[in-house]
Amino acid sequence: MKNEQSPDEIRKVAADFDKAVENKDIERILSSFADDCEIELLGQRLVGKEGVQKWISWLYNGTEIKSKQAEVLLYENYKIKSLRLYFDRLDFAEAVTRGPVSQALVRRLINKSLEGLV
Repeated sequence: MKNEQSPDEIRKVAADFDKAVENKDIERILSSFADDCEIELLGQRLVGKEGVQKWISWLYNGTEIKSKQAEVLLYENYKIKSLRLYFDRLDFAEAVTRGPVSQALVRRLINKSLEGLV
């Protein structure tokens, strides 16, 4: 039988995690995860604290990008067991394109993805 987790405590732990991410508090972020956790994003699966370190390095790589994201968190014993992040890669492409050719290509991809919707 699994230990029951308090919904109120999960909300508190989740809020603390969000604050740690906003404040770039690496130690608090790391301590939020279970040792055997996994993170999934961009078709990649990162495992354990080493995976969390890779995600943190990627997250704070110096380029600020605005992106709408959805996250799914699963907790076990009030630690993050699984984090899944969903977002549009094109947000990143727009932020890093340089030059008229690559910018035109990204605009074309965005327009193509909206075809039939607008």
